Amino acid sequence: MSREFFDRLRERAVEIHVEDHLRARIERGDRLRVKLGLDPTAPDLHVGHLVVLDVLRDFQDRGHTVVVIIGDYTGMIGDPSGRSETRPMLTPEQVAANAETYFTQLGLVLDRKKIEVRHNSEWLAEMTAADILRLLAKATLQQVLQREDFADRLKSGAPIGAHEILYPFNQAYDSVAVKADLEIGGTDQLFNLLFGREIQKAYGQEPQDIAVFPLLEGTDGVQKMGKSLGNYIGLTEAPEQVYGKTMSIPDPLVEKYVGLISGLEPKQQAEVLALKPRDAKAALARQLVTRLHGEEAARRAEEDFNVKFRKREIPEEREQWARGATDLVSLLVDTGIASSRNDARRLIDQGGVRVNGEKVGLDVPRPKAGDVVSARRRYIELK
Repeated sequence: MSREFFDRLRERAVEIHVEDHLRARIERGDRLRVKLGLDPTAPDLHVGHLVVLDVLRDFQDRGHTVVVIIGDYTGMIGDPSGRSETRPMLTPEQVAANAETYFTQLGLVLDRKKIEVRHNSEWLAEMTAADILRLLAKATLQQVLQREDFADRLKSGAPIGAHEILYPFNQAYDSVAVKADLEIGGTDQLFNLLFGREIQKAYGQEPQDIAVFPLLEGTDGVQKMGKSLGNYIGLTEAPEQVYGKTMSIPDPLVEKYVGLISGLEPKQQAEVLALKPRDAKAALARQLVTRLHGEEAARRAEEDFNVKFRKREIPEEREQWARGATDLVSLLVDTGIASSRNDARRLIDQGGVRVNGEKVGLDVPRPKAGDVVSARRRYIELK
């Protein structure tokens, strides 16, 4: 069973460091401390987190200790991974409010009684200036600036906040504080996780093994799903929202979503992917709602979607837009339905926008007063 478990882990992971070492520990039955860090930069976890949460549940079911780090301290700095600009710093109050919601959401996948939940303020907030200096002395500035996002910003002349340099040190010290044997995360976390190995060695600990997993693109089909990007499907969103947002993802993403977050066995995944694209997407949407809210909620969400979209019925309650005539692309951006003009054009081109219940293309005339524009489960009536 241990060998099968590792093989399944290897199949799901993009990279494992150090593979032979981790395999040996699992196959001889070592009980590992498996770490996942979550920065509470927004109140919702999203379905992209299911990729790593499902892995953690597998470790839980085999008797390993899952350690979830709530980054209430690092969250105030903001993870620079994958960022082309400095994140705005959050207040302690904002971080605390967001972190409070995480406990319930983790219980959607993990056995909450078996999670060791820690806040990294427990150790990071207690550090003196001397402690911080000693931590910074464990690595060089050149090592930190090797990370791709910092290197790109240096090359382009974009600013790097001095406080951002602290982030990888702080996240790495989390592994020291909880004595992590294995840390998991998305591929965008590879530098931070490898850096954790170096800092553990510097503090005389055996370095953690690392497993990184694929990132899931958001509902825009372009950028990775992210709380700060607004392209995510929240774990605690209403069933109708989860269903509708899933139905809005581009068709080419369905296979990846089914493989990474559906929770279906391989045979069931193959059955879904053998369907026509729209039917496959509907099956995925139904399965995601079932995972998060139960079968009855999934049935109601599907019925609601079919009434509003497949039958082209426009609900009586709809948002009013009285800011004058505008072209359709601008309307989608101004109302927040689309995150950018490119996102709006892509949404229209993929058939995701209707005017008065009818699909429209990029050549649609300018909407006029009385028209109802619908996309991504929003209905805008122009005044």
